[in-house]
Amino acid sequence: MQGKKLRVAILFGGRSAEHDVSRASAANVLRSLDPDRYEAVLVGITRDGRWIAADAGNGAGTGASPLTVPESGPQLTFLPGGHGRAVLTQVTGDAGRELPAIDAVFPVLHGPHGEDGTVQGALELADVPYVGSGVVGSAVSMDKDVAKRLIRDAGLPTSRFLSVTASTLPTYDDAVRAVGTAELFVKPANMGSSVGVSRATSAEEFKAACEQAFRFDRKILIEENIPAVREIECSVLEDGKGETHASELGEIVPDSKHGFYSYDAKYIDAAGAALVVPAKLSKQQSETFKTLAIKTFKTLCCEGMARIDFFLSGERILVNEANTLPGFTNISMYPKLWEASGLPQDKLMDVLIEHALARHRRAQAVSVHR
Repeated sequence: MQGKKLRVAILFGGRSAEHDVSRASAANVLRSLDPDRYEAVLVGITRDGRWIAADAGNGAGTGASPLTVPESGPQLTFLPGGHGRAVLTQVTGDAGRELPAIDAVFPVLHGPHGEDGTVQGALELADVPYVGSGVVGSAVSMDKDVAKRLIRDAGLPTSRFLSVTASTLPTYDDAVRAVGTAELFVKPANMGSSVGVSRATSAEEFKAACEQAFRFDRKILIEENIPAVREIECSVLEDGKGETHASELGEIVPDSKHGFYSYDAKYIDAAGAALVVPAKLSKQQSETFKTLAIKTFKTLCCEGMARIDFFLSGERILVNEANTLPGFTNISMYPKLWEASGLPQDKLMDVLIEHALARHRRAQAVSVHR
């Protein structure tokens, strides 16, 4: 590449229950960045929310190990640097020392305080390009209650559900009547990676499932069970020109001992699920899924990237959810689907970063002054 390398800050870790997943995803993003094009700057976010310079002694990019979030070290904050760049400034130790300006940020953060629009808002205030959806798309997609309402109101097919808080929690029998099945799925409204998700087929299981979900959020979803379900996923990518593309499709087949694609099946048990790429579908089904994926992406105001998850039960296709910062581990579906579609991970990084830069240029062209 001719010219100066772009300095890309990778944010990872974070305050959510998906902290460790983020560390694994960030390691894979780092390994996928072309060192001839980019200079990576690592910023680890501790579980209590401190932003720490994470370059030194990290072992970053070696093997398949997750990145490490240091418990101590120079604490950082982002400040506007002008002309679409941000300055990392130390706020502890050598306080006030400015580090070289950042050209773009890749927030590899999953769950609340990272995927929900909060970090995106901070990056908007810092006036720096960043990868992925903006504040609205991130917030809407993270809140499964809001997302499913928008999906439903747009006329896209989705499962029956209830959104409740602790003060409006129904009995098991009332929940069964509301969603139409005796087998229920209970999940936090704002969480990913199947954290806090449980299945319930009795009043006792329902009580335990709700207690588990309320550990992670003040609002939970109660959804119908979809019989004989297949889990189909599609990766959506928006390029620098604003054109949206759908990948080949993949299918997740959880091992029978898990029953559904739980957190353990995703990240703990190496044999927890099989990823079938491409999914075995008819041509017509594939086109329907891809069309619905792009419609969902646009309905939820997503930008840059998202993985759209579906349920397939017989001929019934349902949109389940959108993940605006999907997993980027070495076994994650989002990059695997693009690899199957002819776009290797290093080139995928190029498209995502170019989208971030192009979106920022377009935003700068819209005057906020009279």
